[in-house]
Amino acid sequence: MNFDEYQKKAAETDLFPSPKNLSEMGFIEKILGLAGEVGEVTDKVKKILRDKEGVFADEDKIAIAKELGDVLWYITSVARCLGLTLNEVAEMNLAKLASRAKRNQLHGEGDER
Repeated sequence: MNFDEYQKKAAETDLFPSPKNLSEMGFIEKILGLAGEVGEVTDKVKKILRDKEGVFADEDKIAIAKELGDVLWYITSVARCLGLTLNEVAEMNLAKLASRAKRNQLHGEGDER
C-alpha cells in the first residue's frame, strides 16, 4: 500500500471528513487528536524507560506500532484538510532534509535552517 491509498482508506473512517474551513471543529479535532496520539506514543516509551529499564519487549513494540498507526491516521487527516496528499508531504519532507544535509544543517534549530 502506498501513502495515497492509505489516505483514501483512512478518509472512509473520518467522522469529520471535509471541513469547509480550517476553523471548523473537524479540523481542530484532528489537530488535538494528533497531539493526543503523539502523547500516547511518548507515554508508552516513558513507561518502558522507567519501569522496564528501557527494554522493549515485542508486545511493547506492537503497542507502540498501534499508536503510531493512530498518529499516521491523524497526520493523514490533517494533510487532507489542508488539500495535501501524504505523498506530497513525504516528498516535501525528504526535499527539506536533503537540502539540510547538502548544506550540513541537519543539526540545529528551526525549520528554515
